[in-house]
Amino acid sequence: QVRLVESGGGSVQAGDSLRLSCVASGLAFSNYAMAWFRQAPGKEREFVVTIDSRGTTTRYADFAKGRFTASRDNAKSTVYLQMISLKPEDTAVYSCAAGAFGIRYSEYGDWGQGTQVTVSS
Repeated sequence: QVRLVESGGGSVQAGDSLRLSCVASGLAFSNYAMAWFRQAPGKEREFVVTIDSRGTTTRYADFAKGRFTASRDNAKSTVYLQMISLKPEDTAVYSCAAGAFGIRYSEYGDWGQGTQVTVSS
């Protein structure tokens, strides 16, 4: 059974940083691209970043460029999302997903439950 468990969310002030983690089990982690998506209340799920299976290539949503950094440690079956200069509009539930190296949520077959990030001004 595939399991993806996110952690590291919280309530922060604008300008602060957070590092999210997603630990995977039940799959050959190093064979999969991993992505982060987010969903704010009342809004559709939104692509944030994807990182290829080796961690050498990433694709970012425009809003994430320069502020968010994805990385992974295949030995620990973990993917990370470092977020700096957080803004109130970054408030959302952030979820990790395993699948192909794409920007559409349909390209990912396994999902975590998400971790809440709340940024106050």
